[in-house]
Amino acid sequence: MDLLEAAHALQPELVALRRALHAEPELGLRLPLTRRKVLDALDGLPLEVTTGCALDSVTAVLRGGGDGPTVLLRGDMDALPVHERAPAGQPASVLPGLMHACGHDLHTAVLVGAARLLADRRDQLAGDVVLMFQPGEEGEGGAEIMIEEGVLTAAGPDRPVAAAYALHVSSALLASGVTGIRPGPIMAAADRLRVVVRGRGGHGSSPHAALDPIPAACEMVTALQTAVTRTFPAFDPVVVTVGTFHSGDAHNVIPDEAAFTATVRSFSPESSARAAEVLPRVVRGIAQAHGLDVEVAYEHDYPVTVNHPAEAAFVAETARELLGPDRCTELPDPLAGSEDFSFVLNRVPGAYFFLGATLPGRDPDTAPYNHSPEAAFDEAVLADGAALLAALALRRRA
Repeated sequence: MDLLEAAHALQPELVALRRALHAEPELGLRLPLTRRKVLDALDGLPLEVTTGCALDSVTAVLRGGGDGPTVLLRGDMDALPVHERAPAGQPASVLPGLMHACGHDLHTAVLVGAARLLADRRDQLAGDVVLMFQPGEEGEGGAEIMIEEGVLTAAGPDRPVAAAYALHVSSALLASGVTGIRPGPIMAAADRLRVVVRGRGGHGSSPHAALDPIPAACEMVTALQTAVTRTFPAFDPVVVTVGTFHSGDAHNVIPDEAAFTATVRSFSPESSARAAEVLPRVVRGIAQAHGLDVEVAYEHDYPVTVNHPAEAAFVAETARELLGPDRCTELPDPLAGSEDFSFVLNRVPGAYFFLGATLPGRDPDTAPYNHSPEAAFDEAVLADGAALLAALALRRRA
């Protein structure tokens, strides 16, 4: 039985695991139910398994048959605080307000499948394989914590990870079963801007006797949009979106404070660094012009996810040979979402790629996308994803 046939033989097990994970989604760094399911699914395989301290991670090392490179395969496990509106006939969360809206339940099942395939072929591996089951991708930076806890040297200090790969399913954009990859930046950096404008409250009828923070804060919001278009080149863009704006409690009272937060997306380390300098300066300048105090915090959350060109080419070649020449496409542009696998790729050559999982009958151009309460994923891609991750580890010889 070849690799793809063996993966499809596992499909019923992978579907069952995915549905169990989907039914009980968990948030953040602590995923006790999810971790238990993963440990049970790996039980009996010839793996060296450890669990995390600061987070409910699982790291499993499969010893290969040679002294070749150590390869890392990642699957993230956490869900989102989204109340699911599952289409008819699709699995649904049993926990109100929690949902695997980004497909991490599929990623976990795919990585378990890869573990099973590789365990049966361990004598064909050039080196060891590290299986990285990661919590806390959705904003908590779980990958960075796992790095701090030693995932990149899990096979031993003399056998550090030499190449790393991760896939992400997509409920839209790509047809089911089609992989999408590109060299260079594939996901944006995600930074966070927090602003509190402080003035002096007063009666709404007499704004001249107060220091109103609201008009200045509104001016900041619009000025930030102008700043990015006049500071950054069109082919290395920065996107600023103000997601929260809060001030006041009554229609006829000028409040003391106005506060807003924004996400800042960029596609190069240089633009991320420049945004951290320019955007706070714009905000402070407007506050000074209005005679107001301002507190500004700029936080770097996730760096740009950058695929190493040779590794992206390796993934594309492997996908085309394993799945078929029409099952891999090069993405024309990076996506403006962010990904904490960037912390791994900042330290280790590797690649991050997408696997289309658009439901049959849905148009990839219009289907609800990841993070939507109506996002749903085609389980038929589980076997293909497992075979593809396993193939990357098996084919990596140097």
